[in-house]
Amino acid sequence: MKAVLSKVTGGPETLVVEDIPAPEAKPGQAVISVKAVGVNFPDVLMIEDKYQSRPPRPFSPGGELSGVIEAVGEGVTNVKVGDRILANTGWGGMAEKVALPANRLWHIPDSMPHDEAAAFILTYGTSYHALKHRGRVKAGESLLVLGAAGGVGLAAVELGKAMGMRVVAACSSEEKVELAKKHGADDGVVYGRGPFDRDAQKKLSELFKSKAGEGGFDVIYDAVGGDYAEPALRTIAWEGRYLVIGFAAGEIPKIPLNLTLLKGCEIVGVFWGTWAAKDPEAFAQSVKELLDLYAAGKIKPYVSERFPLDKGADAIAHLGSRKAMGKVVVTVD
Repeated sequence: MKAVLSKVTGGPETLVVEDIPAPEAKPGQAVISVKAVGVNFPDVLMIEDKYQSRPPRPFSPGGELSGVIEAVGEGVTNVKVGDRILANTGWGGMAEKVALPANRLWHIPDSMPHDEAAAFILTYGTSYHALKHRGRVKAGESLLVLGAAGGVGLAAVELGKAMGMRVVAACSSEEKVELAKKHGADDGVVYGRGPFDRDAQKKLSELFKSKAGEGGFDVIYDAVGGDYAEPALRTIAWEGRYLVIGFAAGEIPKIPLNLTLLKGCEIVGVFWGTWAAKDPEAFAQSVKELLDLYAAGKIKPYVSERFPLDKGADAIAHLGSRKAMGKVVVTVD
């Protein structure tokens, strides 16, 4: 079978497509015939050895997938051959077949296409955990989403609206803001490209404040980091929650902690993968709730581009360019 492989440290240009042995279902596992693979920012970082997890090489990128069960191992009862499923894999998804522990597989509705299923669990799972568990959001509160047209950002926009919040989308172009508005954002703001000097940071903060309303934002969802973080934090409300999702801008920000004192606010880390592993019951419940929201039409992955498996490197390169909107998916024939 074919798989996209990272055999040496480097960018997408270092990835290769090779034939490798097909997996077998060991006890407790199922073999999935992969139909689609979601591409996410951790894929960009992982092949460069810049992510928290560093799998031994060679490995396939791809942290989430959808497909059909081809075989099950001894003791597996929750899935059977022919079932349509989605899975979060961490890595290893960009292959024609994958063997995974059966407890990491979730049935998908007949109405859910495979490309949407592959674009679902990581982005919506991250944003749902961020808003519900870490942000403790309430209906009527205000939410600023940085990077609102990306995968996790767009999911945060939809989920914020589903939870009854007023959502402001912050993006790098008017086109991206318009996309976020189509997915439920009440308002939007276009920010420039960093890095910013102090004067530019002050102007950016004033731009955010112009959309915050009286008192500031109750919750800020930051998947961007860099020089955008401090200007955003300066617009937070008293006892607001600043959710740290990631650093798509490429730099980890340094925050003046006096701001947290003056605002009485919280800076809250969001690491969905570790939370899911440490609290599998809460994770399972969140997946059920997300699938219910999908069935109710309140959330729907926006797949902007699809690449075949042999162009998996191009899919990762496109996502890393920060030009992608919504989700990029690799399809497997």
